[in-house]
Amino acid sequence: MAQEKISMPAASAGITRFFEEYKSRIEFQPTHIIVLAVFIIIVMLILHSIGPSLLGLQ
Repeated sequence: MAQEKISMPAASAGITRFFEEYKSRIEFQPTHIIVLAVFIIIVMLILHSIGPSLLGLQ
């Protein structure tokens, strides 16, 4: 039995390469995302509690 191993070059083996040095025009810090999420949660809670009365549903 033949025990020859065939190794293909990495470029032609179907490996997709992405640029790791990609710089986005819009960058957010993690604290900005957390503050935005808390703000949205607070707005949703306020709208859930007083929203129906504002729309005349109660």
